[in-house]
Amino acid sequence: MSKMGAYGLIRFCLSLTSAGAHAAAGWVCTLAIIGIIYGALLALIQTNIKRLIAYSSLSHLGFIVLGIFSFRQQGADGAVYQMIAHGISTGALFLLAGYLEQRRGSLEITDFGGIANVAPGLSTAFMIAMLASVGLPTLSNFIGEFLVLQGAALVKMSWAAWAAVGVILSAAYMLWMYQRTFLGKRDDHAPLFADLGARDWVPLVPLILMMVWLGTYTQSFMPAISSATSHLLDQTNMNNQYQVQAAPALAQVSHAR
Repeated sequence: MSKMGAYGLIRFCLSLTSAGAHAAAGWVCTLAIIGIIYGALLALIQTNIKRLIAYSSLSHLGFIVLGIFSFRQQGADGAVYQMIAHGISTGALFLLAGYLEQRRGSLEITDFGGIANVAPGLSTAFMIAMLASVGLPTLSNFIGEFLVLQGAALVKMSWAAWAAVGVILSAAYMLWMYQRTFLGKRDDHAPLFADLGARDWVPLVPLILMMVWLGTYTQSFMPAISSATSHLLDQTNMNNQYQVQAAPALAQVSHAR
């Protein structure tokens, strides 16, 4: 549903109110950067895995809005790419969080520890999804975040610098959560943990393959995305700077005759 809001910004806000969107772009980008950092800081202090993932989504959506309202080809491409990548990586994280809750009956980070020793498959799948969400190169989210930062830097370098703080914070809260949940001290409930079965892998494998595909074979998706965003930016006259030149008076007289 969060991607529906971003789609509405791209598809309707820019085309229906392009002049107003362009005039408010500075304010919107500032709010997007605040959302990136604020969401990351909130995720950093969470003690519940699902709430942490939810606040990380808030931070990543700030990247999408920043890319849209940079009104640059790179930013728009990165925003659309990030919508796809974030939907896949965060969907996998929520699915894996559901597996954890099913096995432990809780999502509090303090109730876990040492899971990697008894459930290596679950730990590996969570690590891949977590690294994709962080934006590790060769995984899905890296391409979108890189293009968004590039588009923001073309407009104002300070925007890209502040947004990059969100990337650093995302690595901090995700890696810290993974360390406490999977690599921490083994608790009394860890031996009762069941690893992923064949049925559990069925929805996970396509998501993991898509994360790798989006991060390595970018040209499978980027031409179609660039074509659509370029057409939209041209429609809203945001890629073009027009210069109106008055016709010479002599030419006007000759035309009148």
